[in-house]
Amino acid sequence: MNAISKRLDEMTLVERTNLLETVADALEASADEAETLGDARFVTNSTCLASTIRGMCGDLALRDFQAAELLLEQGMLLVYQFSNRKGARPYLN
Repeated sequence: MNAISKRLDEMTLVERTNLLETVADALEASADEAETLGDARFVTNSTCLASTIRGMCGDLALRDFQAAELLLEQGMLLVYQFSNRKGARPYLN
């Protein structure tokens, strides 16, 4: 995996869509795991963010890339935070 990274505006529409779908899939998978732990707040946050990201997939070429990059960054950060706290106690809220 030595490929040079691209910014969203340098990617093709297919590449951008695949990236958005991958992050949304990861958010939904994390939400499923969080649901088994009883973390309702994380489930809600990650599901809503995944839906927002998926909503951008259809016509991302017409949208503001800065907003898409921010959503992707937030999505990746949320998944990262969840993956690093798996050993934490289950939530009941």
